[in-house]
Amino acid sequence: MHSLKEYARMAENTLEDIFRESREEYAGAMYRIPPLLLDSMRYSVMAGGKRLRPAMLLATVEMLGGDFRSALIPAAALEIIHTYSLIHDDLPGMDNDTLRRGRPTNHVVYGVGQAILAGDGLLNHAFTLLLRNAQAQLEKNPSFDLPGYLRAMQIIAANAGAEGMIAGQTIDLACENGKMPSNAQMLEAMQLGKTSCMFIGAMQAGGCLAGASSLQMQALFDYARAFGLLFQAVDDLLDVESDPSVLGKSVGKDAASGKLTCIGQYGLEGTRQRAKELAEQGIAAMEIFDERAEFFRDLIREMVNRKA
Repeated sequence: MHSLKEYARMAENTLEDIFRESREEYAGAMYRIPPLLLDSMRYSVMAGGKRLRPAMLLATVEMLGGDFRSALIPAAALEIIHTYSLIHDDLPGMDNDTLRRGRPTNHVVYGVGQAILAGDGLLNHAFTLLLRNAQAQLEKNPSFDLPGYLRAMQIIAANAGAEGMIAGQTIDLACENGKMPSNAQMLEAMQLGKTSCMFIGAMQAGGCLAGASSLQMQALFDYARAFGLLFQAVDDLLDVESDPSVLGKSVGKDAASGKLTCIGQYGLEGTRQRAKELAEQGIAAMEIFDERAEFFRDLIREMVNRKA
């Protein structure tokens, strides 16, 4: 197994290749991506970040004995979808954030209208890449597992869409505006959608690409669910306790805007206890993979100690 940094570097290189090829394809053609749109899309995608979701997809494939190199485009597409969600999440009508990954958010640089278009462009481009890749793989290898690949695409789409991440964002906004009750049940539904679903999409898509069994798919789901909730619990703690220069984004805004958070529901100590329990759940979920899952156990330990 590779390290998180190694997987992240592979994803980063693939993303660089994608945007370089997109720019080369334009060459003045009317129906290619215009430079302004491409620049605004690239600005947010290449702003850095841990590349957790693509790394988890690649690590899942490798853990299950698959060729992680064949999963680089799906991994990059997943990161592109994640980035679109960050652009839209930062907009004035959502979280109204001006700082992301240590630099001005997309709408601050390009304007609200163009930021919306950049997010829309990224979401659609991700699925264009996935479909192009399926066609290329099939042309290269007639025995390519197209049904498994299409299941992976369906899982990514469902977890990013109205059943997953967008559902969570809707609950978040509705609770903030008083249109839904702010309670522990709603908090978990929101965080499952907003955060866990994209990790579930990463790991179960990786499972499909590597031919995982139904038992393994359930274990991947259980881990990703716990990991996402842990990620959000730690994120809520950092919003209260971290230095913005270290975190790379605004802090204290959740409490100021009355957002539904772990801190609001459980308090600081209760949130720390919740994080501990979720970490234990995540580690337990990976028992069936024995020593092959050490990457994911380490990821849990790193998340518990996360500072940024």
